[in-house]
Amino acid sequence: MNNLIRVVITGPECTGKSSLATRLAGHFGAEFIPEYAREYIEALRRPYTYADVLHIAEKQLEQAEKGITGKSNIVFFDTWLIITKVWFDVLYGHYPLWIDEELNKGYINLWLICNTDIPWVPDKVRENGGEMREILYRRYLSEIEKIHARYAIISGTGEQRFVNALKAIDKYFPDICAKSN
Repeated sequence: MNNLIRVVITGPECTGKSSLATRLAGHFGAEFIPEYAREYIEALRRPYTYADVLHIAEKQLEQAEKGITGKSNIVFFDTWLIITKVWFDVLYGHYPLWIDEELNKGYINLWLICNTDIPWVPDKVRENGGEMREILYRRYLSEIEKIHARYAIISGTGEQRFVNALKAIDKYFPDICAKSN
């Protein structure tokens, strides 16, 4: 699995992360690690706590370790620890330091950051529309730049967003894209 390429699709709420991650995984016949936070928070019958966010972060690591079978040479993650780190910091003013250690390992080969050019649509889990959405977008970008990670900003709506993501992947991993055509 040393040649495994790990691509994270990240960004603020309602920017098409899950749709894009699912579609990219299908396009490449790749493995896919779904977002856990939404599923977990939707199942709670109470407001979430610091302990809940910690559980989500730990589960993200577990999914990465157990969910990758090695059946493909690329895996797509629907979000990763950057979002969890910022979530901790915004809500509680601190976060577990092991998250920085994990992020600094360079485990992720490419970050696709979904721009906020898709309208925010409220639902029972989403909390951060309006200006907060833009603040979070800038925070995620800043955190990714702090770890000197390879990234691309993915803009556009509908098919164009998908095409832009493919172009970003092809820029860094042309062999992978050539095999998928």
